[in-house]
Amino acid sequence: MGLTHPQYLVMLALWERGPLSVKDLAGLLQLEPATLSPLLKRLEAAGLVERRRGTADERSLAVTLTDSGRALRAEAEKIPATIVERLGMDVAELQDLHKALTRVIAAATR
Repeated sequence: MGLTHPQYLVMLALWERGPLSVKDLAGLLQLEPATLSPLLKRLEAAGLVERRRGTADERSLAVTLTDSGRALRAEAEKIPATIVERLGMDVAELQDLHKALTRVIAAATR
């Protein structure tokens, strides 16, 4: 797809919940805004997202998908099935793994 893993995660978040403020996106992905900013610049240069100042608060920066960014979702939807197939694990096992890792991340961020 031409995306790095962190860029893919940004796109997933925007496909599911966009548009989002940079602050909300950073919180959702557990990234510092300073870390997220270069990712967004590259995605914007690729024509996948746009960053715009908020109308109510100019300090707020909203990230929205472009038409190209929305269209990329169809290609991305093929990825989970491919990953499951390559891992050789059933979906229930992967869901259990996800739950366990989510608990580990939550414990580590306390």
